[in-house]
Amino acid sequence: MKSSGPSPVITIAEQPGCLLVKFHGIQVAASARALVLLEANYPPVYYVPREDIDEKYFARTDHTSYCPFKGDASYFSLQVPGHEGANAVWSYENPKVPVDQIKGYVAFYPDQVKFELLDAEV
Repeated sequence: MKSSGPSPVITIAEQPGCLLVKFHGIQVAASARALVLLEANYPPVYYVPREDIDEKYFARTDHTSYCPFKGDASYFSLQVPGHEGANAVWSYENPKVPVDQIKGYVAFYPDQVKFELLDAEV
C-alpha cells in the first residue's frame, strides 16, 4: 500500500532505569537497556533486547505484518501456565535503516502485559 503523505517522525531513545515486563504476574523480561520508540500520534512503545527476555515464555508464530517505515515484523506468543497471549510480542528482525536501533529487540502489546519502571537510582 502506497502512502502519499510524508513519513512520520520516529524517535528512539534509551529508557532510563530498569523496565520489567510481566504477563499474568510472571516476569517475562527485565532490562536496563530498553528503548522507547515514539511515532506520530501513537503511544510510546518499549523495545527490550532479546538477551533480556526469558525465552521459555516466548513461542514464535507464523504471524507477520509490514510497516512501510520499519519493515517486516515477526511475532511471538507469550505462554505461562494457564495463559497464552497470542501474537503479543513483535520484532523487526531486519528493520529499515532509519530505525536499525531496534534490531535484536522485541516489543509488547501494552494490553497484553504490565510494564513496571524501576528508578535508575534504586
